[in-house]
Amino acid sequence: MSVTADQVIEVLQTIDDPEMPISIVELGIVADIRLPTGGVIEVDITPTFVGCPALEMIRNNIVDALAQRFADAQARVRFVNKPVWSSERITPAGRERLRAFGVTVADRMCGASADDDAAPFVPLTISAESAVVPCPYCDSDRTRMESPFGPTRCRMIYYCDACRNSFEQIKPI
Repeated sequence: MSVTADQVIEVLQTIDDPEMPISIVELGIVADIRLPTGGVIEVDITPTFVGCPALEMIRNNIVDALAQRFADAQARVRFVNKPVWSSERITPAGRERLRAFGVTVADRMCGASADDDAAPFVPLTISAESAVVPCPYCDSDRTRMESPFGPTRCRMIYYCDACRNSFEQIKPI
């Protein structure tokens, strides 16, 4: 059986992160796919944070999904620290899925929009005073950080004074 990297990505696209409604491909944690001889599929995953409690679940979901699609292949999953994961790795489709769920992604400052490729990237700092975080529900910029500690290590909590909703933001790392 011949397996291609595109076929593997297609399968990985169906696997959501256990903590957020976004595929592991859209989240940008798939670091590498190798297809050595002998029916082995090797997938490298870059964790969002060291000590992420969902790693074993992600590994099991990858192995199970690949076994279902490619019965004759053996899947191996490695967790790697290079490339280092950052919120920049989240795809535009992933950002939209997160936004629909009420989670924003910090990525640019200096008035640069996500579509402005010519704008310089400047990472945001985790500071309630300097960050302007638009609300994913009403687009208001009347928001404030409630806590730098969210339900997972990679998220923080914001509150919108305009629509009175709490929401989360992926930490800008």
